[in-house]
Amino acid sequence: MFLLEKIDAIGKPAWIALTIVGFWLAWPLGLAMLAFAGLSGRIFGCRAAAPGRWYNTENGQPFRGGGCGWRRRMRRASSGNVAFDEYRAETLRRLEDEQREFLDYLERLRRAKDREEFDRFMAERRNRPEPPPEPSEAA
Repeated sequence: MFLLEKIDAIGKPAWIALTIVGFWLAWPLGLAMLAFAGLSGRIFGCRAAAPGRWYNTENGQPFRGGGCGWRRRMRRASSGNVAFDEYRAETLRRLEDEQREFLDYLERLRRAKDREEFDRFMAERRNRPEPPPEPSEAA
């Protein structure tokens, strides 16, 4: 994983160069490199959504990223039909609101589960029997 992180720090040019070298050495190696780099989003996609589906694994906060920027592209692109553009904008706004509500619900659910587990732990800790006193040595 250390090697992948170093290559990722260089960026797409490093992955493209490694894929070319892989094809130069042996075409199956180059094909494997192309498949790995492409499917992992290192060359052809963006990696904004990579940490997790709903939660960012680095800080445990809800993932509210913009993905690969499709929302920005969709807002910019006009179909030429004003009524359709308004409908699309309203639908996207409604979907974003629903997504935000769902992520907030997931966050509340996670907090409630954490609270329940913590309360159960504290109750078990309070109800455990006292350890017998250790015999003291008389001098």
